[in-house]
Amino acid sequence: MSLNSNEKLETATFGSGCFWCTEAIFERINGVRSVVSGYSGGNVPNPSYESVCTGKTGHAEVCQITFDPIKISYDELLKIFWKTHDPTTLNRQGNDVGTQYRSVIFYYTEEQKQKAEFYKDELNKSGSWKDPVVTEIVPFKKFYEAEEYHQHYFERNPFQGYCSFVIAPKVEKFEKVFKDRLKKD
Repeated sequence: MSLNSNEKLETATFGSGCFWCTEAIFERINGVRSVVSGYSGGNVPNPSYESVCTGKTGHAEVCQITFDPIKISYDELLKIFWKTHDPTTLNRQGNDVGTQYRSVIFYYTEEQKQKAEFYKDELNKSGSWKDPVVTEIVPFKKFYEAEEYHQHYFERNPFQGYCSFVIAPKVEKFEKVFKDRLKKD
């Protein structure tokens, strides 16, 4: 992928449960240049998947998303984030349970923080969810890339059980709702 020297890319880091699910969604969006699965928000340097899964490192499974704001705005990424997971369940998404699966937005700028807080407040006021939104909105500090076998997991393992039964239906639903935002093949 060649970058135009005039292109100004931005970064968003979201945790919305298992990073395999999050990555499978955001990789399909027009304007998203890369999605890297990893860990953020913890207190242990260079965590491994095994250590994060203990729940003792404080890290969340996240995706670091590099995007072209000319093609997709941060606001649009936030809308996709909110609609593709349950932001009302504390430390859980479906059967994935633990602090590593928490709903979290790591913001890079004051503007990203304000937008994330605005949408969270609007969701809570709207009554879209019967329970309050518990998504954390915290400053970005450090990102640790997950092990290679986690990268593009759904793409590489579409017939693996978790992919077939959890990720594939989520991706299908996403593609129907956001068909106008998908990359063209």
